[in-house]
Amino acid sequence: MNEQGGDHAGAKARLIRLREVRTRVGLGASTVYRYLAAGKFPRPVDIGGGRVAWLESEVDAWIASRPEVGGRGRQ
Repeated sequence: MNEQGGDHAGAKARLIRLREVRTRVGLGASTVYRYLAAGKFPRPVDIGGGRVAWLESEVDAWIASRPEVGGRGRQ
């Protein structure tokens, strides 16, 4: 992927695999894919060999958009 891959502020885009996505969002793989199927989670990109990865910036934006972020929600 090139440095101008649509990432914000001119930074290099970083791809993260499902294991890191799960760690960051605190969800299991089946929940990630269920959200993905419902259009409620960023789409992964094909990295070849039947493998996919997510743009780190898109996952971070999804996390920031969650209502629980910022002290709201569960305590």
